[in-house]
Amino acid sequence: MFAVHLMAFYFTKLKEDQIKKVDRFLYHMRLSDETLLDIMARFQAEMQKGLGKDTNPTASVKMLPTFVRAIPDGSEKGEFLSLDLGGSKFRVLKVQVSEEGKRNVQMESQFYPTPNEIIRGNGSELFEYVADCLADFMKTKGLKHKKLPLGLTFSFPCRQTKLEEGILISWTKKFKARGVQDTDVVDCLAKAIKKHKDIDVDILALVNDTVGTMMTCAYDDPYCEVGVIIGTGTNACYMEDMSNIDLVEGDEGRMCINTEWGAFGDDGALEDIRTEFDRELDLGSLNPGKQLFEKMISGLYLGELVRIILLKMAKAGLLFDGKKSSALHTKGKIETRHVAAMEKYKEGLANTREILTDLGLEPSEADCIAVQHICTIVSFRSANLCAAALAAILTRLRENKKLVRLRTTVGMDGTVYKIHPQYPKRLHKVVRKLVPNCDVRFLLSESGSTKGAAMVTAVASRVQAQRKQIDKVLALFQLTQEQLKAVQGKMRTEFEYGLKRDTHLLATVKMLPTYVCGMPDGTEKGKFLALDLGGTNFRVLLVKIRSGRRSVRMYNKIFAIPLEIMQGTGEELFDHIVQCIADFLDYMGLKGAQLPLGFTFSFPCRQTSIDKGTLIEWTKGFKATDCEGEDVVDMLREAIKRRNEFDLDIVAIVNDTVGTMMTCGHEDPNCEIGLIAGTGSNMCYMEEMKNIELVEGDEGKMCINTEWGGFGDNGCIDDIRTQYDEKVDEGSLNPGKQRYEKMTSGMYLGEIVRQILIDLTKHGLLFRGQISERLRTRGIFETKFLSQIESDRLALLQVRRILQQLGLDSTCEDSIVVKEVCGAVSRRAAQLYGAGLAAIVEKRREDQGLENLKVTVGVDGTLYKLHPHFSRILQETVKELAPRCDVTLMLSEDGSGKGAALITAVAKRLQQAQKEK
Repeated sequence: MFAVHLMAFYFTKLKEDQIKKVDRFLYHMRLSDETLLDIMARFQAEMQKGLGKDTNPTASVKMLPTFVRAIPDGSEKGEFLSLDLGGSKFRVLKVQVSEEGKRNVQMESQFYPTPNEIIRGNGSELFEYVADCLADFMKTKGLKHKKLPLGLTFSFPCRQTKLEEGILISWTKKFKARGVQDTDVVDCLAKAIKKHKDIDVDILALVNDTVGTMMTCAYDDPYCEVGVIIGTGTNACYMEDMSNIDLVEGDEGRMCINTEWGAFGDDGALEDIRTEFDRELDLGSLNPGKQLFEKMISGLYLGELVRIILLKMAKAGLLFDGKKSSALHTKGKIETRHVAAMEKYKEGLANTREILTDLGLEPSEADCIAVQHICTIVSFRSANLCAAALAAILTRLRENKKLVRLRTTVGMDGTVYKIHPQYPKRLHKVVRKLVPNCDVRFLLSESGSTKGAAMVTAVASRVQAQRKQIDKVLALFQLTQEQLKAVQGKMRTEFEYGLKRDTHLLATVKMLPTYVCGMPDGTEKGKFLALDLGGTNFRVLLVKIRSGRRSVRMYNKIFAIPLEIMQGTGEELFDHIVQCIADFLDYMGLKGAQLPLGFTFSFPCRQTSIDKGTLIEWTKGFKATDCEGEDVVDMLREAIKRRNEFDLDIVAIVNDTVGTMMTCGHEDPNCEIGLIAGTGSNMCYMEEMKNIELVEGDEGKMCINTEWGGFGDNGCIDDIRTQYDEKVDEGSLNPGKQRYEKMTSGMYLGEIVRQILIDLTKHGLLFRGQISERLRTRGIFETKFLSQIESDRLALLQVRRILQQLGLDSTCEDSIVVKEVCGAVSRRAAQLYGAGLAAIVEKRREDQGLENLKVTVGVDGTLYKLHPHFSRILQETVKELAPRCDVTLMLSEDGSGKGAALITAVAKRLQQAQKEK
């Protein structure tokens, strides 16, 4: 028993001594946590450098854009071919991706050798050999008469400008084929395939093996957005935000970046980490000074590193009693598979003895323990370095997403990771220690990069097909100049119809006289009350106008109009309005004051004088009964009488569009057009009295309220209406009415977008084909969301947040499509506004017999004010359609309040002048 204990003690002591001896000799290969954090920070800086346009040329980590913009979403289907060139064997694969929803992949593959004379010979011969192998595979599998998409996994650094192109930067590993560097490898392969007349393939994607790994794993786990290979070579890729990639146009979405991290340190950034053994290995390699990080990590070099260390220690008399064998002197005699075998948990020592004996050495027990420990240090350092660089990528992903904790999956592949018994465990442990705020799942890629190339091809063909469908929908909203000119012409015709007595009743644009016959001249003064009814809120204002200095001061209070009042009886509505006026007068201490009042009433009215207005029909969700066909000024007077608390002098009933024109006219005498682009859509302008057949008199001008929202109610613009416009119209309170308004105004644009999103989702093009309850809800997609989503300052992440608030769980790709849809709908709205406005300015120019017209348009409304691109597109359209008109758009400050008071003031001034006459 004592002897057993003594033996165990001796063995433990021996092991300790050997380990200490090796640790002293390989001191520089042991990396502390502090050093790893430092390497991680250095790699982060290198990534940043590689992504920058100006810094990329000098960056050692090239951060190559791959043009892979989407990961699999499970809806891929079809038959694909895949080639994998880059390792010791070359592989051809047929991948059958099953129908959507099943995520089932069936594969048939064949390996072909890559002889040295081929991979180090002439480039054209290499690609001809690949094409021959492909033809042989297709013949064997009976695929010769099918046209199939193909993905090429090409595990060498390439510069890409599109998915199906790749300019070889340099060969790595053992490849050295001549005449390929700086040429497009896809083109080389396509030319070689063309020589085989009996096969028809379409190369859709060139993929790096690392990207292939990520895509293979992403098919099984949608959280996968990083791919890492630790095999013959080493590399990593990950999904980067487009806004951070200077080398590629566009800011939308994400793209997979092939880091080519094997070259990290080629600029000297890792000199303090590299050891004498690394330097010796590098000098004896095919590419001295290149791929220095890879030479410390990958399977091509780990065995060689161990050999160099053993030789040095033997020379120093620290191993094998100082004896060396010719095999130990021979480069490449120890391979990474030997290192893995020596580190096996139980049989490792026996394996070590066997491997060393095969090398012509006579190892002692102590030698075997020391050699096993050397292997551990070399492979542990490899895992540590990999972990530090991977931790930098994970930190970048987390920061890009602005998350406190990141949940993600890393797709893994490569012989070192797969066959080394301790490697995965060590790597995972160090990564988790370096990035404690990332929950990382490591997923081993089942069939590696070749299946990945097929997945990239499958995604590319899915995206291509989806893109076609999406573009088809968006094309419905893209109006040509001819179409816009036609809208302008039809609008002009409708203006003429509306002004003429004979055709007025048939006109869809009602051209209502407002009896506002003058613009402010600066002499207006006094205190006025203004009421503003036109939406869900009702405002009462006190407006003080001082003459001479064109100064206006306003005091106002906002009151809500509940839905039951909006859609109740007329009497209830006007009693509610009078109650609000009473509250305001009380609040301002004006209970007994007799003030002139202007009433902004933003609904179509037929006027016979400035203080008489018969409501034609309700719009904007109002439905109060017993009002249409009645004089709303009389209804207001009746309600004031019923209240019997105060009396007011109602001077003018005003449309908000007219108010907008008057407000801007107070500041700019050139302003004689008013435009509203908000909840509703309307325009007014100053017309010559002689052209208005509905009103007596030919002298001077009068403001015409066009009520152009009804344009197209006779079907004249049906050619540009879409199925989505029809859906919105059908679901509205007034089907068949206000068609132009329903294509242009804030009340409806969000609803058009919602209808498009539902349709795209039904076709599986958005939100994984799932229509959420929220998306089914009418009115959920308010127009303000369009303005937010289209803001240039908004990253896709924020777009996703807005969609999440709406209960729409979107991917990055979904967010891009939603943004495009919003852009198409709002652009069309702005262009249609522009066509209408161009019609009126051209009419004014021709009426006045001018070569060129200079005019100001007063504009108001939330759509115009809040949407980031609306005003620009509107202005551009007017310029294109009415080139001889110099149109200035002037934002109105409170047209409906201040404007009503100004109209009242002008009316008072004109009344006074009439009296004096």
